[in-house]
Amino acid sequence: MNFKDNKAIYLQIADRIGDQILSGTLTPEGKVPSVRELAAEIEVNANTVARTYDHLQQSGVIYTKRGLGYFVSPEAKEKIVASRREQLMQGEMDYFLGQLKAVGITPVELQGLYQDYLNK
Repeated sequence: MNFKDNKAIYLQIADRIGDQILSGTLTPEGKVPSVRELAAEIEVNANTVARTYDHLQQSGVIYTKRGLGYFVSPEAKEKIVASRREQLMQGEMDYFLGQLKAVGITPVELQGLYQDYLNK
């Protein structure tokens, strides 16, 4: 896995797991790789994966079954979508809209661009 410098590694791993849940690779009530398995697969310290799992568990995306490991929660997709929408609205949208404003794109032009995107 290639990591970016602008975001904590454990959050990048959490995003990857979120992507796998949204795509259906990891399914509700499905088992998540163990901390050691995932750490070996993506070549990071097991403590980093443990921190990722703790973050996802606190977010309600995964849960533990004592002695069995981590599993995807039934409402994981909804929680991921809600979290990503919030992140988008808080940070990335501000940057994106600022860039559009800086180059003079009007709200009407933006609406047209968005409609064209939806029609693809």
